Amino acid sequence: MSDPFFQPVSGFDLPRFAGVPTFMRLPHVSLDDPRIAEVGIGLVGAPWDSGTTNRAGPRHGPRQLRDLSTMIRAGNGATGVRPFELVNCADLGDVPPNPADLQDSLDRFTRYYSRIREAGIVPLTAGGDHLCTLPILRGLAADGPLGMIHFDSHTDLFYSYFGGSMYTHGTPFRRAVEEGLLDPRRVVQIGIRGTAYDTEDRDFAESVGIRVIAIEEFFKRGIEDVMAEARSIAGTEPTYVSYDIDFVDPAFAPGTGTPEVGGPNSFQAIQVVRELRGVNIVGADLVEVSPPFDPSGATAWLGVSLMFELLCVMAEQMAAAK
Repeated sequence: MSDPFFQPVSGFDLPRFAGVPTFMRLPHVSLDDPRIAEVGIGLVGAPWDSGTTNRAGPRHGPRQLRDLSTMIRAGNGATGVRPFELVNCADLGDVPPNPADLQDSLDRFTRYYSRIREAGIVPLTAGGDHLCTLPILRGLAADGPLGMIHFDSHTDLFYSYFGGSMYTHGTPFRRAVEEGLLDPRRVVQIGIRGTAYDTEDRDFAESVGIRVIAIEEFFKRGIEDVMAEARSIAGTEPTYVSYDIDFVDPAFAPGTGTPEVGGPNSFQAIQVVRELRGVNIVGADLVEVSPPFDPSGATAWLGVSLMFELLCVMAEQMAAAK
């Protein structure tokens, strides 16, 4: 059992509808808190969506995800993992963006995640749009390029948008490859689908060695086979996991800015995360939950359930490495 301080508040002690919501009812431990050195996995909010090119709203995602996360209990009913007993986990709060300056926000995020890396904490982030992942990678990849397992309906590998805008939620992984933050030969993108302007993103992926698994191949081969390949591509080296909620079919997750029909259902969305066991995960995120497009909170509930599954895999890995 880890330190009782780092255990989530039980629903038997305080009803789940009461109290100040933190991620999964964990203690709030800021980066300046005296106990920050004891944290193994830090849950972080990234309330920023200045990279969104159409339907904005993911800046409100972390708050709704925190609220719905009070429904999460301490044990995984399928895998048996009890992550809060394996690793000290805490809600680190939100990265403070600059809502009027995109570049300043990118710099703020980079500094924040550099501090997390220096503290030896593995971050699990709730976005925010997918541009948030770029400065996270800048902060985490100081010792060399990372691999990445990426669940999404879009590659986010475009060069620019609207006549030369280089930083949008459709460009983060193009920038990450160009900046040497990702090793493209250790990157796999799963679930890609939908209409397209052109094939520029796919052409770039092929040119640098990124493996793109379209949704048709995903369903034809099945989850276990596809995820076995994903684990093989990532190998044993440090790997980042990025999960866009629009990987999931909008029938199950409508609250996102760029939904694409024909995706996995909610159970399949969970299954792919469970198949990450064995990957050397140094950070992960769940992005693009947009409350304005699903005020019911159903998308956020699925999103935070996926975060819990990610947390279970990460905690199990960290405990095994001790």
